[in-house]
Amino acid sequence: MADEVRVPIKADSDLVVARAEGRAMAERLGFPRPDPTLIATAISEVARNIVVHVGHGEIVLRPFEEADRYGLVVIASDDGPGIRDVEAAIRDDYSGRGGLGLGLPGARRLMDDFEIVSDPDTGTTVTMKKWRLRDELARMREERRQRA
Repeated sequence: MADEVRVPIKADSDLVVARAEGRAMAERLGFPRPDPTLIATAISEVARNIVVHVGHGEIVLRPFEEADRYGLVVIASDDGPGIRDVEAAIRDDYSGRGGLGLGLPGARRLMDDFEIVSDPDTGTTVTMKKWRLRDELARMREERRQRA
């Protein structure tokens, strides 16, 4: 499995890097289309929130395995003032600073697991996961072995 990737987020240009790294890792892990694009879009949404609301943070990408499935974990973190009302922030009709209000709810819809931990003293961490069944991984590895 691929190693962990860390992308510092300080400006809009960092969103492009984070998206590309997420898409590349998803492809290396064998996610079928359109999953790499969905993962990249979710990364873009949470990274944009970091830029707009805090100004700096980090996106961490890593493969993750369990007994019957594997996937990609995306962790977006910052040390900002936190989200005052997390439940409101993940609703489709909420906008924290005059935006469209699609960032967190959109990312949540694109991924399989989605969790936010936010505190005014420590900032916000969004953890998102996209899963694949383990038999798909075995099939992909076998196809690669046969082509080699």
